[in-house]
Amino acid sequence: MNTRDLDHHIVKSIDEEQKRLHTDILRMGEMAISQLEAALDVIARRDDRAAERVVANDEAIDALERETSEDVMRLAMGGPLARDLRVVLTALRIASDIERIGDYAANLAKRSIALNTLPPLPVLHVSGLDALGRLAVQQLRDVMQAWRDLDTDLAQKVRSDDAQLDLQYTSLFRELLTYMMEDPRNITPCTHLLFMAKNLERIGDHATNIAENIWYRIHGQRDLPPRVKMDTSNTIGS
Repeated sequence: MNTRDLDHHIVKSIDEEQKRLHTDILRMGEMAISQLEAALDVIARRDDRAAERVVANDEAIDALERETSEDVMRLAMGGPLARDLRVVLTALRIASDIERIGDYAANLAKRSIALNTLPPLPVLHVSGLDALGRLAVQQLRDVMQAWRDLDTDLAQKVRSDDAQLDLQYTSLFRELLTYMMEDPRNITPCTHLLFMAKNLERIGDHATNIAENIWYRIHGQRDLPPRVKMDTSNTIGS
């Protein structure tokens, strides 16, 4: 096959993939419309069994969404500029994560202003937040170095280290809840600290997202090693 024939084959294949993707999205839209109409109908008729069927049918839309996502990736990655596309996509994702990190940092500053209007808290609680913050800062330093050097080993370390940040956050979460239960006057300042701690925990999550995107840039769709999440704050008191 000569170069011209090869180019024609590539263009034809891409066109076919685009048409299939277009059809799949239309099909997904039609399914969603049917589901919505069915849901409105069962509400009016108060039909529990029909409602259960609507809920069960949602899996069909979920499955088609996953299939469509795979089609998009196959279309994007199948061309001659696949690596360039990974670079662009990775940069977009990481820029979004960094923007969110900036938002959380601003939130911390805003909370600190509110906290300063209240009586000082014991040093123990403030130092706990500081320790959590230092872990988050280190995560950011490491992940940006990993990005600079495109170092997937360091990116993997960032992913693993997030478990320690989660543990620290959960410990502080428990401590602040106890302090609030001991004296209702502590509720307002500790609530501010809880929000601040959560912001830091989320910063760690975004650092982990960046680490995973570094891996994606280098290795594409190759599976990442499993990661342990250690934030158990949502189970406290349950």
